[in-house]
Amino acid sequence: MKFTLSWLKDHLDTEATLETIAETLTRIGLEVERIEDKAAALKPYVIAKVLTAEQHPNADRLRVCTVDAGDGQPLQVVCGAPNARAGMLSVFAPPGTYVPGKNITLSVGTIRGVESKGMLCSGAELGLGDDHDGILDLPAEAPVGTPYAIYAGLDDPVIEINLTPNRPDCTSIHGIARDLAATGIGVLKNEPLPPVRGEGACPVGIEIALDTQDRHLCPLFAVRLVRGVRNGPSPAWMQARLRAIGLRPINALVDITNYVTFDRGRPLHVFDAAKVKGGLSVRRARDGETLAALDGKTYALTDEMVVIADAGGVESLAGIVGGAASGCDEGTTDVLIESALWHPANIAQTGRRLGVITDARYRFERGVDPAFAVSGLDLATRLVLDLCGGSPTEPRIAGEPPETDRIVDFPWTEVRRLAGIELSRAEMKVTLETLGFHVAGSGDRVKVLAPSWRPDIEDKADIVEEVVRIAGLDRIEPKPLSRPAHVAKPVLTLIQKRTRAAKRALATHGLMEAVTWSFISREDALLFGGGGADLALANPIAAELSDMRPSLLPGLLRAAQRNADRGYPDGALFEVGQCFASDQPEGQSIRAAAVRRGSAGHGGAGRHWTGAAETVDAFEAKADAMALVAALGIPSGGLQIAVGGPAWLHPGRSGTLQFGPKNPVGHFGEVHPRVMKAMGLKGTLVAFEIVLDALPPPKHRPTKVKPALALSDFQPISRDFAFVVPRDVAAGDLVKAAQNAERKLIAGIDVFDLYEGTGIPEGSKSIAIAVTLQPVEKTLTDAEIDAVSARIVAEVGRKTGASLRG
Repeated sequence: MKFTLSWLKDHLDTEATLETIAETLTRIGLEVERIEDKAAALKPYVIAKVLTAEQHPNADRLRVCTVDAGDGQPLQVVCGAPNARAGMLSVFAPPGTYVPGKNITLSVGTIRGVESKGMLCSGAELGLGDDHDGILDLPAEAPVGTPYAIYAGLDDPVIEINLTPNRPDCTSIHGIARDLAATGIGVLKNEPLPPVRGEGACPVGIEIALDTQDRHLCPLFAVRLVRGVRNGPSPAWMQARLRAIGLRPINALVDITNYVTFDRGRPLHVFDAAKVKGGLSVRRARDGETLAALDGKTYALTDEMVVIADAGGVESLAGIVGGAASGCDEGTTDVLIESALWHPANIAQTGRRLGVITDARYRFERGVDPAFAVSGLDLATRLVLDLCGGSPTEPRIAGEPPETDRIVDFPWTEVRRLAGIELSRAEMKVTLETLGFHVAGSGDRVKVLAPSWRPDIEDKADIVEEVVRIAGLDRIEPKPLSRPAHVAKPVLTLIQKRTRAAKRALATHGLMEAVTWSFISREDALLFGGGGADLALANPIAAELSDMRPSLLPGLLRAAQRNADRGYPDGALFEVGQCFASDQPEGQSIRAAAVRRGSAGHGGAGRHWTGAAETVDAFEAKADAMALVAALGIPSGGLQIAVGGPAWLHPGRSGTLQFGPKNPVGHFGEVHPRVMKAMGLKGTLVAFEIVLDALPPPKHRPTKVKPALALSDFQPISRDFAFVVPRDVAAGDLVKAAQNAERKLIAGIDVFDLYEGTGIPEGSKSIAIAVTLQPVEKTLTDAEIDAVSARIVAEVGRKTGASLRG
């Protein structure tokens, strides 16, 4: 919302400075975004007289001028303008002046050997237009020495405020002045607007042709005919104000409607009465109808839209934009002025559907003052008579304004209860009455009637807000928060804690966080176990984002491929977020997933002169998953790793994490080639995904003091064993069997070799392990070491059917 300072003072009698007004506006909730004060920017520029203009001795296109800027001390200026001549009046900028059109600051300089102290300026150099062919040539009566901004009428600052949607009353300059008057920096000029008396009835018939259930779309429709108008340019003062707020003057009739729109927040429309065929009716548009609008565009209408039509068809899109066919031009002699009330939701819906943004729509979709509809028609009529002449008829009115009486039973103590501010009843009452509220009663509780222009006032809290914002938030006494005597209970849930911990753990594991869409294509959803009808979006934002995701992996896989396509093939991404198995609350889960591509393993990524980097494999994904489980504090004793995973992972290079066969919590492995082909993925991709909700909750145990680290003084001993086992025996089962043979002495077991081939029976394989023994009490003898080795061989053989390889 823009307005000039002089326009504001048409409604507010004040001596406050521009700075005070701007500060007050922001303080009461009408935030000032920008102030454009050309007078301040152009303050150094003054009107000067060119005393002499001689040819430059060293340049054909330059002149050496002597300039009088009003102080009686002529200055020498080198000027390249072709129209510079002795005796003319122009605009002079002394040294030290910033020139906006050239983005330079002037200084005393020498041009082609001649000193120049300042500059004679064109309109383009002052930032006032595109005319840079010559310096400004002012009339002979222009006063020498006067600041040019004051002479040119540029000393009217433009203020721009940011309005919240709940303040339709401040879409008018009168409403803004009312708020400022309530703060005490001025007095509102609220002279009554007497009705305009017309001659005879309006000959143009009107009708609200809406069904009973649709009458709320247009409660009131009023028109008035003015005959014999002269529609020329609007006066200079009106054009200047409209230009200042960014509007282009068109003609007097159209400019009047724009002026009243901003002045009083009352959008209007004018029809050329000679172009209206028969009467006007308000109705729903018919499918297939179109409107060639005043903005030069043609709009296709639907039956959800409300229009103003005559016998020839649609003439205006109600409350948004008029039609070109009945628009007013310089040939208009009889004008039909229209003022109506339109339903805010319908105006907003129509405007969004057609993509039309106008000042009328901006106000109607927020809600205009219903009590000012007919008064606004009278105001516009008076301006038409003053500026264009003519003879008015009486207004013709269909419908009536809706009831807006909203009475709130308000206790004065509510201000202190809700805002913590102590104000006198007299001050609160004056504030409300200055804002237009009616206050009845004299006790602790009063009846407050909201004005018709404040549809946002509904209950006691709204009234408290009005009182407090005018009184000033700085009057609220700060008080320290009370400190509880006990430690506050945790407020985060278990899943919230796990979500945060999972992000930290994966980030420290060399993975980069990604945030992908919660919706994926139906094809991707089907690949990852989704695609149900209950998870299809009714109104997707894009065709390829049609279904809620059943897994985090589709988004991460496509993100990794996009990075590879752009030259970053070795990517490691993770995400923690929601997934959806159904449209019910119990079908939603929080998961953590990660994808590694190319050579983005734990040992680093990319090429190196020492040799080619190894590509990632399923064990990289397994390591990520196990690191996450450990970081979340989940005991891994009961965690099992079953061979194979879901259908989107490679059946021979994947595994499932589970706490028993009936409680799977995640999976890891290489992405299935079939999925890679279907999604257009290339390279090597491994991934894991864990359902955080499915992980067992921590067990609450008494707090134990962790014992001090005890390191053995004795040398550890390592022994290697190679076992021949059936091919279907997992290495993990062999390691677990060996560990159970001697828990006290065995400190670690590592698998270092896997062999199948010559010397190994068909259907078998060789697994070699390194067992580390850590003595605690004494150095082990050879006999004791041999005994432990024998127990390991026996236990592994008993549990897995393995035999020691010869």
